Amino acid sequence: MSKHANVRMAADIGGTFTDVVLQVGSDRRLTRKVLTTPDQPEIGMLNGLSLALQDGGLNFADVDVFVHGTTLATNAIIERRGARTVLVATEGFRDVLDIATESRFNQYDLMIEKPTPLIPRSARFTVPERIDATGKVLLPLDVEAMRALALELKDQQVEAIAVVFIHAYANVAHELEAERILREKMPDVSISLSHKVCPEVREYERTSTTVANAYVQPLMQGYLGRMAEELLKRDFNGATYLMTSGGGLTSLDVARDFPVRLVESGPAGGAIFASLIALAAGERNVLSFDMGGTTAKVCLIQEGAPTTSRFFEVDRTERFMKGSGLPLRIPVIEMVEIGAGGGSIAKVDGLGRIQIGPQSVSSKPGPACYDLGGDIPSVTDADLVLGLIESENFANGTMTLRPDLSRAALARDVGSKLGVEPEAAAFGIYEVVCENMASAARMHAAELGAPVDRYTMIAFGGAAPLHAARVAEKVGIEKVLIPANAGVGSAVGFLAAPVAYEVIRSFPQKVSEAFDVEGVRALLAGMERDARALVEPGAEGARTFERMTAYMRYVGQGHEIAVEIARDELRPGAQASLRSRFEVEYRRQFSREIPLADIEVLTWSVLVSTYSQQPGVFAQATKVVAPPPVGRRELFDGRLNALLDVPVYDRAQMRPGSQVQGPALIGEIETTIYVPAAFDARVDGAGNIVLEKKA
Repeated sequence: MSKHANVRMAADIGGTFTDVVLQVGSDRRLTRKVLTTPDQPEIGMLNGLSLALQDGGLNFADVDVFVHGTTLATNAIIERRGARTVLVATEGFRDVLDIATESRFNQYDLMIEKPTPLIPRSARFTVPERIDATGKVLLPLDVEAMRALALELKDQQVEAIAVVFIHAYANVAHELEAERILREKMPDVSISLSHKVCPEVREYERTSTTVANAYVQPLMQGYLGRMAEELLKRDFNGATYLMTSGGGLTSLDVARDFPVRLVESGPAGGAIFASLIALAAGERNVLSFDMGGTTAKVCLIQEGAPTTSRFFEVDRTERFMKGSGLPLRIPVIEMVEIGAGGGSIAKVDGLGRIQIGPQSVSSKPGPACYDLGGDIPSVTDADLVLGLIESENFANGTMTLRPDLSRAALARDVGSKLGVEPEAAAFGIYEVVCENMASAARMHAAELGAPVDRYTMIAFGGAAPLHAARVAEKVGIEKVLIPANAGVGSAVGFLAAPVAYEVIRSFPQKVSEAFDVEGVRALLAGMERDARALVEPGAEGARTFERMTAYMRYVGQGHEIAVEIARDELRPGAQASLRSRFEVEYRRQFSREIPLADIEVLTWSVLVSTYSQQPGVFAQATKVVAPPPVGRRELFDGRLNALLDVPVYDRAQMRPGSQVQGPALIGEIETTIYVPAAFDARVDGAGNIVLEKKA
């Protein structure tokens, strides 16, 4: 144990910056923001960790817990930088990845561009075997064909194998036998079995998820191994956890086996951070807005909990089109992510329109103002030219920005093509990127039936406080909360996340007299054992709870809804209780039920988790005189086409109750808060900056 009380660290590796948080006890928090090193992400992360520890007068040996989230798996899929992977499938099912669901995400687009599978057809192989949906073996696995295929794959020097047999979720025997044969010939190759990665019905989604897991597994195993080795070299001997896309923490071993569950781990930490702020502020309905260096994410939080899902799409060919990406069937916090971060590239298209992203200048070479060799204009360059960013002491004082380089890049690539000065080009970029994020928020809210204009926005991430008020104005939101440490919000969220794991398995059951109560009880008991085996070693004696969910539908429907169930309901006569719970949830979502229609459960879920932090609601602050400005700065207002001389305040000097009228800027070590003329700002009892629309 550390000689210091409860020392915890978190690191969030983003596409542009790596954010680090050092928490000592409950009342001391230090942060660092350093450039990501994309070729070897652990180098930038370890640099940030070392700087934070140095700031706190501590060493790696003093740290009790380290929590980590990364976009490495996501980026490997998007950029196609994964392992040389092959698919082994049931004979006759070689083309599942191409056939998909036989639907078109845009019915009327004659030039539709479908997502490219991670494994080309030439790297997909089949063997004779067949199991039916009840688990009955119709055709035994052809062992000799499997051995011949193993020798062929060995000669091809493949790095990863995805084994996906039809209905393996109902009977795992054939996949296990295939794994045994493959391991005999290729003991060092990564093998992903569909019944372990995604034991659910729906062949395409199960195949896509298993393939994605196999595709990123060698990369993630290598990265996590190097990271653990480097931490050990620095005398770190505490516990290490990885953030999952579902909002829980898991161990290094689980992360190595199921790296697909790390997709969207950073944004999940941000949603947890926003949930904590919402609970403390007494805000029931919140739009979480996380804008970093590469992407922006929006997520709805209701009653202090983010919206969750079992389905996620990565690498969409059309930004807002469901079905245009590669489907992953994993527990995930539901959000919309777009390429609209500080590093997103700004350009003018053939029609003379400003376009932002989704491409990013990343951390290498970075925006033009970083003076690291890049000369392509980005959102950060536009913010700097507008006067929103202080060129000195950027990113915790580790960088000095060059406005002249930003002006030159904007003039060349945007201003000259539109016939405007760099300041006007910068304002156009600012407006377009804010509109892109507002569109994402509107679309996400509409999909979930949420009246977003009645919500409160919680903004965090290095770039969000610069844009939050304008995005809120476009969406119709009148109140924005910007918490302390907003620039590293996702990393702060990591430290509040519970240790958790969710096991999901398909076991179709009609809610009728034939309902197999004992079979369901045995299934859930086994799922709970599996989940606890992955959670309790890292829970360190903390209290845990389990949550059981049945995914139910009317017979004949295409999709299910989640219905939470209680363990003691599963006894003889459980059908009536299950039907009642389903009809209540169905009526809540669709305002009616279908009388006398047959109901079935398709899939079951068991979540085992430690308890999350529950912050107390803070006291309201009484109004006090704001501290004097620490300086003034000129901002370019495109709507007025004029320079405004605005005061600059230091957030560290502002006490609860302090009030500031817009337009103004509020600076802190990780970011800057822009208070436009349409808003006023105050500090609430928890230290959040609250922007409120003027009457």
